[in-house]
Amino acid sequence: MSAWLEVSKLSVRFDAGEGGLLRKTQGTVHALSDIDFSLDKGETLGLIGESGSGKSTLGRAVLHLVRPSEGKVVLEGNDLTALPENAMRPFRRRMQMVFQDPFDSMNPRMTVGEVIGEPLRLQRIGSAEQRRTRSAELLARMGLDPTGMQRYPGQYSGGQRQRIAIARALATNPDLLVLDEPTSGLDVSMQARILNLLRDLQGELGLSYLFISHDLGAVAYLAKRIAVLYLGRMVEVAPTAELIAKPAHPYTASLLDALPAFSRNTASPHLPPPQGEPPSPLNPPAGCAFHPRCPRAQPICHEQRPSLAANDGARTVACHFPLPATAGDAPPRGGT
Repeated sequence: MSAWLEVSKLSVRFDAGEGGLLRKTQGTVHALSDIDFSLDKGETLGLIGESGSGKSTLGRAVLHLVRPSEGKVVLEGNDLTALPENAMRPFRRRMQMVFQDPFDSMNPRMTVGEVIGEPLRLQRIGSAEQRRTRSAELLARMGLDPTGMQRYPGQYSGGQRQRIAIARALATNPDLLVLDEPTSGLDVSMQARILNLLRDLQGELGLSYLFISHDLGAVAYLAKRIAVLYLGRMVEVAPTAELIAKPAHPYTASLLDALPAFSRNTASPHLPPPQGEPPSPLNPPAGCAFHPRCPRAQPICHEQRPSLAANDGARTVACHFPLPATAGDAPPRGGT
């Protein structure tokens, strides 16, 4: 039986000269390569990895805010990558994004009521009065006073703006939310309120979440499974409790070791932190992308790229030498 959402062999490449910091650089940026994962209705999949690993690009590619170079995104049997832009409209209302910085994603000249109602206007849903009513309902659901609809985003705090951003994402009654660092920059108490709100909404509305975050604690709180990205590739996918207790990929173990609250609870060997910086996506290394920084690398890691394969139960891992389940087993010696 097929999953509700299936992503297969998804790759995103773009010319480094298209803009941004790399506009004077020649070459092709390999932002994502051969990404495979599935998501069930009502499930949360967490995405973790260092900055530049491709997490946000993956979220945007699933929603077709970034057009995939290769691969498929299939929603309930519909291959979205095969659809022309004008045929994407009914699917766009079903998939929405909550961005990391809500202030940057809102027009400061629009009132909060207009911000929340904007997706409805773009999708040509309802009259102006119906959109105002829907905006007021969503503000109240977010714990904000609906009489403040005529205020502007700049008049709200960061946590309040993030709740407004969630209200906007819910306006079209979507099935899937891509949450891109939704608690970043908030204090601890507000982070907890946002996470509890997201959990409550999922229970009430049956939402599916693709939850992107650097905060492993937040991911562990919401996600049933966690996927680990490194240099645009998925290196491990596992149920949350299993991944935290027994990371199989050396990169996953290094992420957990950097967080004392998690490293104390893992049964896998503790590894030294990765050496140096991640390679450039303009020139990814041959073989395993992690081998230049991996303390367990062997000659085969330099030459042959490991595929994401079943490792233990519901876990998949892309590693020639996955970590043992217990700390007593010695890792292989490094090679050249």
